[in-house]
Amino acid sequence: MFSFIKNLVPSFLTNVTEISHHPSSVITLVGLLLLVLGFVKIRKVKLNTKMITQIGIALALSAVLQIFRIYHFPQGGGVTFGSLVPILLIAFIYGPEVGILAGFLHGMLTLIIDPYILYPTQLLFDYPLPSMALGLAGYFRNQKILGSVVALFVKFICHFISGVLFFGSFAPKGTSPIIYSLSVNGSLMLAEGAICVIIIGLLPMKILSKALTGERALT
Repeated sequence: MFSFIKNLVPSFLTNVTEISHHPSSVITLVGLLLLVLGFVKIRKVKLNTKMITQIGIALALSAVLQIFRIYHFPQGGGVTFGSLVPILLIAFIYGPEVGILAGFLHGMLTLIIDPYILYPTQLLFDYPLPSMALGLAGYFRNQKILGSVVALFVKFICHFISGVLFFGSFAPKGTSPIIYSLSVNGSLMLAEGAICVIIIGLLPMKILSKALTGERALT
């Protein structure tokens, strides 16, 4: 037994070293782990007809706002008229688990509406994961602005990682992929996030939530 463990440890360390030399492999493993954790959360959700209807309305509103956008970036993404607000509202109304589920569906819908795929891992960090991050707003149901900022920041991190690893070739000559991704994704998410925060901050939550629920309103 001791001999087996003695031989296993060097082999394990060698594999870890090999993986560490390939950042994209590490990022892929982390992304898959986050996706699995998200699905674990989603499994706890017990949907009823009303919730399904409201999630459908949120996705439909989000899709319309994505189609009629303010700015469209050539490599996918852009600035919309607050297309993330309906998903954030679902998270605020029903909590993070339902928010993560709505976010995942939103990511798949975005993939259909505005696809730009270079690699499988890039798809993971540009579509399902950043949209699922919107569900994190549900942990701040009594602090809507803070919840929105946290969720949008995590969404930005996903896009930033994708930009560094997979869109570095689009960077102008002499520009670091990190700086390029930070400038592009940072400016897009800052504009999109500002619009979402302004909408959530200025309009009464009672009015916003009633657009999805019909009768259940946030206070």
